[in-house]
Amino acid sequence: MRMHLFFTGLFVPRTSQISLDSTKGTVFTVFSCGSSNTNVLGMENIMKKQKIKKVSEEIVELPEVHSIGVIGDPGCEGLGTYNMKVYAAALEECAKDDITLIAGDLVPEGSKYYYQTVKELTETLAENDVYVLRGNHDTGAYEGYFGRKNYALLTESFAVIVLDNAVRSFEQEGLDLLSRVLSMEKVQQVVIAFHIPVPNHFIKNSVSQEEFERLKQVYQPYKEKVKYLLCGHVHSRFEDVVDGIPLICTGGGGAMIEDVSKDIKASDVEHHVVHFYQENNDLKYRFTNLKEDGYCRERDNEILRERLMEAVQGELMAHLKYMMFADRARRRGMLKIANLFDALAASEYHHARNFYSVLENPGNFLQGAKEFAPGEKFEYDYLYRIMEEYAKEQNSPLSKQAFAAASAAEQQHERLLAAASNMGTFSEEKIYVCPICGYIMSGREINEVPERCPVCGGPARQYEEFIAENEE
Repeated sequence: MRMHLFFTGLFVPRTSQISLDSTKGTVFTVFSCGSSNTNVLGMENIMKKQKIKKVSEEIVELPEVHSIGVIGDPGCEGLGTYNMKVYAAALEECAKDDITLIAGDLVPEGSKYYYQTVKELTETLAENDVYVLRGNHDTGAYEGYFGRKNYALLTESFAVIVLDNAVRSFEQEGLDLLSRVLSMEKVQQVVIAFHIPVPNHFIKNSVSQEEFERLKQVYQPYKEKVKYLLCGHVHSRFEDVVDGIPLICTGGGGAMIEDVSKDIKASDVEHHVVHFYQENNDLKYRFTNLKEDGYCRERDNEILRERLMEAVQGELMAHLKYMMFADRARRRGMLKIANLFDALAASEYHHARNFYSVLENPGNFLQGAKEFAPGEKFEYDYLYRIMEEYAKEQNSPLSKQAFAAASAAEQQHERLLAAASNMGTFSEEKIYVCPICGYIMSGREINEVPERCPVCGGPARQYEEFIAENEE
């Protein structure tokens, strides 16, 4: 496989270099262009337009700001492409607001490497100024990148007071700032923002009641000004009322959505952002779910799209090769080697998933099963049938057999996908796959499927079982 990689704006001479990855059979051709003077000017322009704001003052006046988008927990589970695509979509959605606030956990842990990685990504993708609230994962060099941990953003019509409670306690510095800002006559509508929730009716993963009492003691004299309490930390979302104040929890900006209680299931929550805005002189908010196809600017680049697809194909081919080599090693009793190649295969799959996540343009999830069925029909009704006939004409019996076996399985794929077109009524709980030829069968128990594979004759004892977990 040949890949051409185009780099612009790099401090390299105008030459091309070619290297060969013999394992995957991929040729990389690197083209460079542009002079160093141009690059220096480009870097200077980038430096002048920093999106992430390193806060140096306790109180930041933002008279031109009328709305704010909030992204919760984008990076705590890692900065891989699969997760960062969600964050990219969140930044695009928050570009509809005047500024963006990250409600904590921008990185998995506070090393300079992770901070620099997410900073560069944010600077490239953000379309407005980005402020950061410290989360429990944002340790180490946080202040070197984002400045103060406790600060206030004062707009013309509302204030957002950012408090650090990343270690499950509010810093006195932040509480003192809260008191000062609340006492200002011009401040009448306030959002108090922090990372870890205060005690609420949904989850126990919160600061202690004693810590909440410390916070309440500060805002109590000005309670009518406090319109919302805002937090992240929980990889989900919920709305509650605590001490008579709406509590908004948002953690859907990149981390995988989780079940957090019997009342808050991952299946009921999408990745999302929160918008705060003025309406008739009142501070309002709304959740906006992120579309799965929300971030698309990179797949719109023709060269990138082609190379990404080539990378997907190369990684999946490597995945297959490693899986088959692992099987060969296992048959010879070389279990450590088999384990190594199983791990290598898994790594290549995740590479392919990352590349494909940039390209993927998923449709409506509930229509997904129905949309896959035509491809299965095309394979068994046309493509594989033609190739089976061609292989026969060419006296290639193994190829003929492979196409015929796959065709038989694809018919079952279409049948099952048609049954799953209405996902709510799909009832198959056990699926069986013949590991010899790939034929697929369904039945409640093993004795309800053929004792031998109808295509290749493989015994039932070798079938791979796929059993659905209970849906509660």
